[in-house]
Amino acid sequence: MKHDAEAERLVLEYELDAPPAKVWRAITQPPLRAQWLPALAQARPVACREGQEVAYRMRDEGPPSVESEVRFSLRPNARGGTTLTIVHAPVAANDATLMLAA
Repeated sequence: MKHDAEAERLVLEYELDAPPAKVWRAITQPPLRAQWLPALAQARPVACREGQEVAYRMRDEGPPSVESEVRFSLRPNARGGTTLTIVHAPVAANDATLMLAA
């Protein structure tokens, strides 16, 4: 049986008036991130391309303790603002990070 992880991804895209540098601060600085995404307030990035993309891991508090990754990608738009793409996807149970934790 083939599992389609692609089908489980949630992809959101927003056109923001703020410049990329301001959006970057909002998603990478814990005090700012806590204002709109408390679950990731103290998270450390698992991947980062400065000013362009950052990813965080999340884990459900209760059983079954599903782990997922939230990836934020920024690019300047034609109006001087930012296109923000957010991809929230499950992490495979055999992912190397989870295997190390076992």
